[in-house]
Amino acid sequence: MTLSRRDFVRLTAGTGALAALGQFGRTAAIAAPTGSYRAMVGIFLFGGNDGWNMVIPTDARHATYLASRGSVGIQRTALTPLTNSAYALHPAMAALRPVWDEGALGLVLNAGTLFAPLTKATYQSRTDLRPANLMSHADEQDHWQGLRAKETSRDGFLGRIADKMPAGSLPPVMSLAGSTVAVLGRQTTPLILPSTGGLPARSGFTAGSSAKNSAITALGSNGDGSAILDGVAQTLTRNYEQAATANSILVGTAPTDAYFVNPTTGAALTSDVARQLMVVARMIAARGTLGHTRQNFLVSQGGYDTHAGQVGGGTNATGFHANLLGDLANAMAGFHKAMGSLGLAGNVTSFTMSDFGRTYLGNGQNGTDHAWGSNHLVMGGDVAPGAVLGSYPDPVLGGADDITKEGRFVPGVAQEEYLGAIARWHGVADADLPYVFPNWSTWSSAGRGPLALFKP
Repeated sequence: MTLSRRDFVRLTAGTGALAALGQFGRTAAIAAPTGSYRAMVGIFLFGGNDGWNMVIPTDARHATYLASRGSVGIQRTALTPLTNSAYALHPAMAALRPVWDEGALGLVLNAGTLFAPLTKATYQSRTDLRPANLMSHADEQDHWQGLRAKETSRDGFLGRIADKMPAGSLPPVMSLAGSTVAVLGRQTTPLILPSTGGLPARSGFTAGSSAKNSAITALGSNGDGSAILDGVAQTLTRNYEQAATANSILVGTAPTDAYFVNPTTGAALTSDVARQLMVVARMIAARGTLGHTRQNFLVSQGGYDTHAGQVGGGTNATGFHANLLGDLANAMAGFHKAMGSLGLAGNVTSFTMSDFGRTYLGNGQNGTDHAWGSNHLVMGGDVAPGAVLGSYPDPVLGGADDITKEGRFVPGVAQEEYLGAIARWHGVADADLPYVFPNWSTWSSAGRGPLALFKP
């Protein structure tokens, strides 16, 4: 057969999941982690999650919380209390309370993008220490994923961790959130997976087909001894082999699927974030087949830019934000149960990220606007029971931590301190942390460093 220019471009560069299956073609410069299996599962909440309504104080600060939050504050009686804690979860996140009671859920308070340690005073006096383009969706998403607070990134922390990991039959970094910065390494190409079905392949070019074999043969038989064409042929062969391996895991059903159910009704979860975590569970279950001792995953949930309609109902316990957090909590709880069924609850850590937090003060549309620091969740059997890391900001509008009078709080925890703790748990050597986190030197001295998120 003759391979057209269009087919050549599609197969060697292409778009979508199959194109992202390109092999590494690299050798890790530093030895990969050894020991028992571990996985990191990042959950990016696109749009800017209101972490102040996800994790809420229940002690005397709740009165100030209600006064400062205005139109979006949630009554204490509606909250999901956490045993032996001064904090509660959003009413819609009751599915995660058993995970907390199990000792497998941690809270990280007021984390965000920082170039250097800041207070409200230094934020006002030292503009040179501010991160670039604060409260911009695109820039803050890039800062969280690339961890360069003053510039944009071409590669991200999950990809850079994968640069230090051995490859199996599939890349050890996988994304169900598209080819976003977080999963791009300097030497590593991620595997981009769909949340439903298998990987798409053009008719006639499925793994093992005669059309595929003929196309690859045509590339390598032009008689000019082209190293480029030979390389393309080798890459295509690997791509199709990887597609076949991935499809064998993705299609049909898997035992771990059964754990993704609504804890109240028993109905199967259908949200996109649940479907993504279901795929992650399958890939983790197949770790032996794939030859992986370490895996990195990124999943996502959109819709968190809640400028209007964030809350509803007499206690503000319902609304658009409640729907999102309910889907998130149910999906995370199902995923945790699935990991338990594999005997891997303590080998997998899931964690949330988001563009930025929201203003503490609600706006006139029952919503919130772009802000800075926010609260986050960390889940896994190796998390320190009852872990609450970081400090809740002064909730008074215009107070000690608010750079405006609307509740835009200077983060007390840097992304590097939060994500660095998970990377170190994952097996990243201290010597490799500056590679993974370009600004690591700022956050590894003067009393700063990775949070104590995990069991000793």
